[in-house]
Amino acid sequence: MRAQLRAGGVADSVIDDAVLILSELLSNACKHGRPLGDALAGDGDVRAAWRIDPCGRLVVEVTDGGGPTRPAPATPSVTARGGRGLNIITALADDWGVRDEVPGEVTVWVVLQDTVRDPAARHRRADFAARVTAPSVAEIPGLGFAEAFDDLG
Repeated sequence: MRAQLRAGGVADSVIDDAVLILSELLSNACKHGRPLGDALAGDGDVRAAWRIDPCGRLVVEVTDGGGPTRPAPATPSVTARGGRGLNIITALADDWGVRDEVPGEVTVWVVLQDTVRDPAARHRRADFAARVTAPSVAEIPGLGFAEAFDDLG
């Protein structure tokens, strides 16, 4: 994949982001989605694809058999072991969404725009850490840190 994208003129930073996004989408499909086809017959699978659209943007897609809920970003607790994947995708991607036009199939698609080709693109790798952060401790209700220090003083 990497060599083909490079040959197509996609920047390394966009390819790196696409690899991370593909990993997140495949993990979500395996964890939350049903396989495509007849899983009991052994031919259930998940489909991954990528393409460069007519505008030069990289589109990554993962299709599975759907799950009990529609893919949506979560708001995990600070100590949660998961639930951040779609938030990471939102931070890295220019756009993403869910398509379920074919019965029994759900596709999550992601668009990445190359800032080298288009400097005005929303792909903002440089400030990624500022956009994917844990909530402030002050915003977590019920911690009561102030009362813990009342007797010290």
